Amino acid sequence: QVQLVESGGGLVQVGGSLRLSCVTSGPIFSVNTMRWYRQAPGKQRELVAGISTGGSTNYVEAVKGRFTISRDNAKNTVYLQMNSLKPEDTGVYYCNADVISAASGRFEDHYWGQGTQVTVSS
Repeated sequence: QVQLVESGGGLVQVGGSLRLSCVTSGPIFSVNTMRWYRQAPGKQRELVAGISTGGSTNYVEAVKGRFTISRDNAKNTVYLQMNSLKPEDTGVYYCNADVISAASGRFEDHYWGQGTQVTVSS
């Protein structure tokens, strides 16, 4: 019943910006680490950014200085602000979170959203 839903993807020109959002809903006890992954056609899925419950962040080298991950704990939402977009940023972006469901109140599971398409035109 725990669900992650991404939004904010779209078509943007080189150098443009997009802000992705991902809301976690359902019987939630706590949302722990949240992450953004992306997958380009013909490539494996890669971790783009992550943010811990304490606010510590990490980024793949290719997006450092351009992307910013943040979270709103009151809304169980994670964001990815993407600036100075490049064609190589094109792909499906997936939200991911470590969640302890209210049903268990104990066990942490790994959940994925359905993804949102980001296309950067050159």
